[in-house]
Amino acid sequence: MNLNHQELQNLRHLIGSHQVTERKLNFYADESQDPQCKQIFSQSAKSASQTIQKLMSFLG
Repeated sequence: MNLNHQELQNLRHLIGSHQVTERKLNFYADESQDPQCKQIFSQSAKSASQTIQKLMSFLG
């Protein structure tokens, strides 16, 4: 798949945003005292990580 410059920039931005989100969610999970909140944050971080991997697959 050939991506143009704009598409590559958009992917880079999306990947970066999801990486920041994943780090924040993992931090919140680590800091959370409530098990239910911890689980929600952890699951959301995992989802962000999976999205990063999907986006990275477009880069070849």
